[in-house]
Amino acid sequence: MNYRTPLARARGLGAAREGLHAWWRQRVTAVALIPLSLWFALSLALLPQTDYASLVRWITSPWNTVLLISVIIISFYHATLGLQVIIEDYVHGDAVKLISLLAMKLVLAFLALTASFALLRIVFVD
Repeated sequence: MNYRTPLARARGLGAAREGLHAWWRQRVTAVALIPLSLWFALSLALLPQTDYASLVRWITSPWNTVLLISVIIISFYHATLGLQVIIEDYVHGDAVKLISLLAMKLVLAFLALTASFALLRIVFVD
């Protein structure tokens, strides 16, 4: 027999426990993407030439490499957080929801790793 009140049984469960943390991460990544996106757009707009060699020189600059990897990681993490909320809200079957979340996270992680690998390959090989 359970003598706890409904409030005591519900305490620590539901959106108040997990949702605020996810909401906060989404906002922090969005704020981080603002200056990174502005830097990325302005840097590309101010490139003197748009040929391959000048773009490779720009990418291989250590500061630009670090910022580009930051853009990649934060963008894909932000996308993962947003898509996770959408799947959790609109997919109703537990099995389908779990498979959708796993597939989405695997695909986005693979894409982030692929983009990072491509960038690092340009930096260290070319």
